[in-house]
Amino acid sequence: MDRGDASRDNEVSGSHYCRIVMDRATDRLVRSLNPGELDTAEISGKKWRNFGFRSYRSFRYPEHDICSGIDEGPFDLIIAEQVWEHLPRPYKATRNVLRMLTAGGYFLVTVPFLIRYHGNPIDCTRWTKEGLENFLAECGFPQDEVVAEDWGNRECVVANLSEWAEFDEREHSLAHEQEFPMVAWALAKKGADTGLLQSLLARNVARIRHLLGEVRKR
Repeated sequence: MDRGDASRDNEVSGSHYCRIVMDRATDRLVRSLNPGELDTAEISGKKWRNFGFRSYRSFRYPEHDICSGIDEGPFDLIIAEQVWEHLPRPYKATRNVLRMLTAGGYFLVTVPFLIRYHGNPIDCTRWTKEGLENFLAECGFPQDEVVAEDWGNRECVVANLSEWAEFDEREHSLAHEQEFPMVAWALAKKGADTGLLQSLLARNVARIRHLLGEVRKR
């Protein structure tokens, strides 16, 4: 089914229990960005390929190592779902995402928290929504341009201890308990192109110094 033509609220049957609320929330976030106007890249997946973006590229990790950098772009939106926990250098990867984005572009990232170890091939990191917000700010996104959320409950934690539980609306609660966040996600907006601003500033400083020198000669 084309995800651009149907609400994912009607596609929850057979989906992972821990992802239902997150998937609905990220769906709404991306729709709010006018996807038909976005050149988009997805890191290590093809989940969003039929969302109706202006253009779409998928880069499979580790064949395309985002930690070392991917020489592609720029993109208006980069999506990384449930992959950042597997990266050995998530800070470097996020800095590379920032470089690949257009000025004002967006990074959508989803990560686990209270989920068991799952090496693929390794499993390195966990973030709460507060941790994710601060991590993205440390990587260079303006903190006031980061929207982070999380979801979970103790029932979902227990259900996923030994297997990836499928959602059954007759049995499972989607109520959120803030003490038991299963997953977190964030949408971060890149600020102005700081490299360009620094270049323009350097030129203006040089010009001002030149003018002051001319004034002193007089």
